[in-house]
Amino acid sequence: MKLLEINHCNKKFGDNEVLKDISLSVEEGQVVSIIGPSGSGKSTLLRCATLLETMDGGDLIYLGEYTAKADETGKSIYGTKAELQKARQHFGLVFQNFNLFPHYSVLKNITEPPILIGKRPKDEVYAEARELLKKMGLADKEDAYPYQLSGGQQQRVSIARALAMKPKILFFDEPTSALDPELTGEILHVIKELAAEHMTMVIVTHEMSFARDVSDHIIFMDGGVIVEEGEPKELINNPKQERTKAFLSRFQA
Repeated sequence: MKLLEINHCNKKFGDNEVLKDISLSVEEGQVVSIIGPSGSGKSTLLRCATLLETMDGGDLIYLGEYTAKADETGKSIYGTKAELQKARQHFGLVFQNFNLFPHYSVLKNITEPPILIGKRPKDEVYAEARELLKKMGLADKEDAYPYQLSGGQQQRVSIARALAMKPKILFFDEPTSALDPELTGEILHVIKELAAEHMTMVIVTHEMSFARDVSDHIIFMDGGVIVEEGEPKELINNPKQERTKAFLSRFQA
């Protein structure tokens, strides 16, 4: 089952065309990694998929329902507020800079969205949040505040917060880029465990060997277009396009 489809997505900031006719789809249980140089449009694509930016043109479809649909001129027409809210319940987003509420405890950071937005029973949400913290190796940190945690711990709280909303699909925007190298491993380990549980994920990453090992499909973007995509080991080890080869030559995968 296709959880996400993006068809012919275009996005401009002023005269700068950041995304040019991007199409992709994500199947249930699939892990898709998006790689490419800085400024290639990866994060903008993720922001369009998660409704943080609006597309100028193209379709955005979650679980077969249009969140945005191109009209006859190709311009994206978005659904009603209620339809957008429904789409938002299908996905979770983990940012590179954690985006935790500094004045909330770890437990409150995780439980607030399902209680306020999901309107779910408090006892149930708290029990699930504690299970998520245990899973993240943070069972003893529920009363801590973000400033008392390492970057890796903050990012694990951020992942737990996203999972607490029971999303169908989880988006990661360079989840390790703000971390020291020794903390990067712990986040990649968490994501690998989620992949083993068949969590559907779209990951923008600069960790090439990780992308190769954890993904079902890799997309290489450059200059706002998808240059090449395919099976991870094939794309990383035997890229077809010169731009992909040039980019990957800088990494020891």
